Amino acid sequence: MKEVIKEKTQKFAIACWRLCAKYDKGREYDAFCRQLIRCSSSVGANYRAACRAKSTADFINKLKIVEEETDEAMYFLEILNEIDNKHQDEIKILYAEANELLSIVVASIKTLKNREDKR
Repeated sequence: MKEVIKEKTQKFAIACWRLCAKYDKGREYDAFCRQLIRCSSSVGANYRAACRAKSTADFINKLKIVEEETDEAMYFLEILNEIDNKHQDEIKILYAEANELLSIVVASIKTLKNREDKR
């Protein structure tokens, strides 16, 4: 399962980059695109770090970072969706992918916390 999520997070980052490459390089979009590229790529990078965690608590903490970065990517996708109508279909697909990743991460955190509480 970890390899599947690693692949999904990498594809998500690349797809966000490809979306951003379609926007004008002007000031209007630049700040939002840079932020989207940063946080979408951070999702995968932090998930990989979580996979190398030293303990369950460390894994949970790193997954929380993944959760935050995914939510941030969703925010910038929402912004781009509001200010531009040329790429809305692509944005909706990326938003759904981010939402799926977020659901997986949140469910994983809950499962791990429940296991820890039972110990």
